[in-house]
Amino acid sequence: MKIKQLSLRNRIFLAMILLILLASVLIAAVTIYQYKEQTDEYNQGRLERKEESVKAAINYWLNSGTGNTFPIIEENLPYIFREKIYEISDIEKLEINIYDLSGNIAKTSHSGFVQSDALIKLSDTILNSVANNFDHRFVNTRIINDVNLQSSYSYITDNKFKPIGILNLQYVQDNTAQDKDLEEFLVRMAYVYMLMFLLAIGLAYFISSYITRNLKAITEKMSRTRLNTSNEKIILGNASSEIFTLVKAYNNMVDELEKSAVKLAKGEREQAWREMAKQVAHEIKNPLTPMRLTIQSFQRKFDVNDPDIYDKLNEFSKTLIQQIDTMSSIASAFSNFAKMPSQNREELEVVEVIKHALDIFTEDYIFYFPKSEKIIAELDKTQLIRVLTNLVKNATQALVDVENKKIEVSVCEDNGNVEIIVADNGKGISEEDKDKIFEPKFTTKSSGMGLGLPMVKNIVEAYNGTITFTTQHNKGTVFKVVLPKK
Repeated sequence: MKIKQLSLRNRIFLAMILLILLASVLIAAVTIYQYKEQTDEYNQGRLERKEESVKAAINYWLNSGTGNTFPIIEENLPYIFREKIYEISDIEKLEINIYDLSGNIAKTSHSGFVQSDALIKLSDTILNSVANNFDHRFVNTRIINDVNLQSSYSYITDNKFKPIGILNLQYVQDNTAQDKDLEEFLVRMAYVYMLMFLLAIGLAYFISSYITRNLKAITEKMSRTRLNTSNEKIILGNASSEIFTLVKAYNNMVDELEKSAVKLAKGEREQAWREMAKQVAHEIKNPLTPMRLTIQSFQRKFDVNDPDIYDKLNEFSKTLIQQIDTMSSIASAFSNFAKMPSQNREELEVVEVIKHALDIFTEDYIFYFPKSEKIIAELDKTQLIRVLTNLVKNATQALVDVENKKIEVSVCEDNGNVEIIVADNGKGISEEDKDKIFEPKFTTKSSGMGLGLPMVKNIVEAYNGTITFTTQHNKGTVFKVVLPKK
């Protein structure tokens, strides 16, 4: 999952955890660095103290007048320190080497069969460094057999401070104690960091939850916001100024949304009535036109002396009555659709009611398959029959120009509901018509007002039921109505 897709709460939680981890790593890194710096300073200081002690012993030996009996010159270095170098080396516990001013070794305290790590001849770099440094001292570090070996080089002078040789001290850095201390410290610090990390997880979870609590409440409210429903305002007791500003903006939006919903609903109602008025006017004009033509024709051909005048008058009357009945049916259809279905619930035996409703159809390709012998439900008998007859009538109209016509009606009981299914093998419903099938005045037929299925939908939804359909081109359509039994 990408970081951008994480919630604000998880981002805050992860940020705090990463901050603790980063701080722990940095503290550990600084601690190790500080230990190494202290170790290097300790070794450097120890070497300097050793060097001062050795040089003090050498100067005392050279200048006391009671020890050395040889003239203090460069050529006598091997004789001057013939025995004294071993004594000083034993006291200071380190290897001492003395070179002449040309860099050749004159005397060393190393003894035994193991080869010394000391240089036989000093390089020009070392000689120049000792000569040119302001304190005439040079220190370098070498790693031999994984051991740090520090070497210091400085002048040995006579009583007039004239250099007569170069003193070299070989100091092996033994950091075992320091490394052990560092390891023990890091282990203890690891335990502390582990405890801190666990506490940080709990604290981060609490803080992130506390910070995002109000945001979560706002998000839940906003997710339930709908244009066509009454939306609740957000009321928060303790909120930061930023959250309070957001809540205030949301509450203002709810007020504006309610005003917009009222205006939209009013506009939709007005538009619906305008469309309905156009449809009524259109449907009424259809029978008025033949009525007008019939009257005009009768007026032109009327003759009192015509022996067939009574037959023509009867035919004229029948035509007018037929058109008047058509107008009456139009008015009834719109009246039935416009008013909300009034329910007269009664205890019905649904299987039997549907059977009687199908008896009005004379088509021999309509088949009835009840899946239960008896289903008792509290429904309006008239509305149930209207739902069924409209669906079957639509199915028969979909079978025009279809061979081997077939309509199957079935009813069953499922989870406290009555399920009615009307299936046909007609031409089906096209993709562009699927979303319009329940819209008022929509029809795919050359005649009709397109109010049958919308009326059925109104009746079903008044029972808190559902009506759905599935269709396949040139294979048929299946309508499914689900009505609660009570």
